[in-house]
Amino acid sequence: MITDEDLARAQSAFATLRERISGVIVGQEAVVEVALWTLLARGHLLLEGVPGLGKTLLVRTLSRALGLSFSRIQFTPDLMPADIVGTNVFSQDSGFRFVPGPIFANVVLADEVNRATPKTQSALLEAMQERQATVGTETHLLPEPFVVLATQNPIEMEGTYPLPEAQVDRFLFKAEASFPGERDLIEIIRRNTEGGGIQLPNPALTQEEVLLAQEVVGEYPVPRPLLEYAARLVLATHPSGARAPEVVRRYVQYGASPRAGLALILGAKARAFLASRYHVGVEDIQAALRPSLVHRVILNFRAEAEGVTPGQVLEEVRKAVPTP
Repeated sequence: MITDEDLARAQSAFATLRERISGVIVGQEAVVEVALWTLLARGHLLLEGVPGLGKTLLVRTLSRALGLSFSRIQFTPDLMPADIVGTNVFSQDSGFRFVPGPIFANVVLADEVNRATPKTQSALLEAMQERQATVGTETHLLPEPFVVLATQNPIEMEGTYPLPEAQVDRFLFKAEASFPGERDLIEIIRRNTEGGGIQLPNPALTQEEVLLAQEVVGEYPVPRPLLEYAARLVLATHPSGARAPEVVRRYVQYGASPRAGLALILGAKARAFLASRYHVGVEDIQAALRPSLVHRVILNFRAEAEGVTPGQVLEEVRKAVPTP
């Protein structure tokens, strides 16, 4: 049973965490917000943006501020599944024993995840969904909390592979890093060229505080009308659905999966928690719409030819679906 004291303690801890992150990361407030949602909702995050926007630095800063175990996997075309999950090795003294791979950490950075082949990318599927890794005939549980934060270069860039839809769907949220404005760019240059460069923060939370915050967010109540609203938003992305607006029928090939509905509600809970509110509102679900569905709505060729983006489609869906 979550008490008021637990709630206050968890919110205070995450307020400190956000402050520590902002001391390193300039701008990208929306990306930082979604990253915190991901941690609170026990999900995984896909970060997209051109190189040099601080995606990797954000993940390193978050893991350092959390005080949790951290590992980084640099995805390359020659990376193999065993390089991620680990392998069984033979010793004359003890026989075969399992040597865990870098996936066995609380915070895993999958850097440039779409530079590896689909075979290697698939090694993440079981870990992200079941929080376990099977090697040979044995299954090994992953530590808690466990979160994969993957960075991705735009698919148009050289040397990238498109992620399989099954893997993309396992990312609870997707955030898109944007190029900084002039003021933020000046501050980035200053922080990296004065006083020895960027200094990562000291830990702001313990493992127990992270788990407590996840439990608190999970207990947030959501009225049934808001559950129905989230379901209508997801169903409206399906071109064959009765509630689909014209823009969806025209440009969408495949609508969002049921996981999108989970992401909407979990993101709304996390947003309300970070805002120090004790209830979820319509505005929380609307704010979670793009991060939850932008990677789950598959557009057709007509949309590509006419320059229509998933974000534009989702904005029309938001306008078309009546609020409770």
